[in-house]
Amino acid sequence: MRGGGRPGQPGEAHPPGRGDAPPARPGRPRSAAADTAILEATRAALVEQGWSKLSLSDVAARAGVAKTTLYRRWPGKSELVVDAVAVLFDELELPDRGSLAADIEGVVHQFAGILQRPEAKTALMAVVAESTRDRALRDRIRASIVDRQKRLVLEGRARAQARGELPATAGTQEDGTDDLVFDVIAGAVVHRALVSGEPVTAAWVTRFTALLLGGLSAAAGRVTAP
Repeated sequence: MRGGGRPGQPGEAHPPGRGDAPPARPGRPRSAAADTAILEATRAALVEQGWSKLSLSDVAARAGVAKTTLYRRWPGKSELVVDAVAVLFDELELPDRGSLAADIEGVVHQFAGILQRPEAKTALMAVVAESTRDRALRDRIRASIVDRQKRLVLEGRARAQARGELPATAGTQEDGTDDLVFDVIAGAVVHRALVSGEPVTAAWVTRFTALLLGGLSAAAGRVTAP
């Protein structure tokens, strides 16, 4: 037997064979800065050009990124615009203001303030209009904007229950109450700010909150009644 061990013995190099897989090449990490620049450029382009003239090529140029960078992240204009407006609503917060009424008033004022921004108003109106013809776009709006912001309702209810303002049995995800509360708040504020074009004043917010709390109290009373 000739000297030399079989390939693979300790201390010996293993010559690459045809079946050996090449070493994995790490993918290029996604840049948060690039994402932010792209989404900001999208909102700016929408305000200046509108939905019909918005192009991904123009957005890429505004953001200072290659078109391939943008296309790797978003397959089309609809998905890009939804994400561009979704990050604005992610700014909504629900700090503890001491009472359920104050919590509701605070988040309504925040929401109305976002809707007054030209980029938010233009983007939201554009994607909602386009979604009437595109079921996939409606689903993306629901997942990226609506469902993400329902966290505020859940947080507000839990806090009110901890304070004793609502019974522990009031409103559950299973009975749809949380969804209904979200729809009432979002629908009223969007209609006031974008459809009727009326200002969301402090007086309006106070009246709206009182009306909403009246409905919640009545519903809670029916739940706890023997």
